[in-house]
Amino acid sequence: MTMNTPEKNCRQCSKPLRGRCDKKFCDDYCRNSYNNLLRTDTGTTNRIRNINNSLARNRRILRELLPADGGMTKVHHDKLVLLGFHFKYHTHRYTNKKGQDYLFCYEYGYLPLEGNWYLLVQRNDL
Repeated sequence: MTMNTPEKNCRQCSKPLRGRCDKKFCDDYCRNSYNNLLRTDTGTTNRIRNINNSLARNRRILRELLPADGGMTKVHHDKLVLLGFHFKYHTHRYTNKKGQDYLFCYEYGYLPLEGNWYLLVQRNDL
């Protein structure tokens, strides 16, 4: 008894497929090429990469400015800008019981104070 199954073709090169019935690509090269093309929306990819790089830079700057013992410190706006900090990008916001809004880059955060000063903190419960 033979079953008539439609012939399937490789999603990348359109060659007929042989082998398993759930096969989608003829070889690893075609599979990798197909998946790389799916992820190559250059405008979106570059934008996401740039934002992720800014977030990583912000996190690194905050980490380096905080004391090694995990305490808090105050830093002036000008120093953060000089180090390349981008205030536009942060991962989340935390409002404490006093109603103060901390902006965070992952586990490192800052609270805007008067006179262009910022209180830098680290949250360990994330």
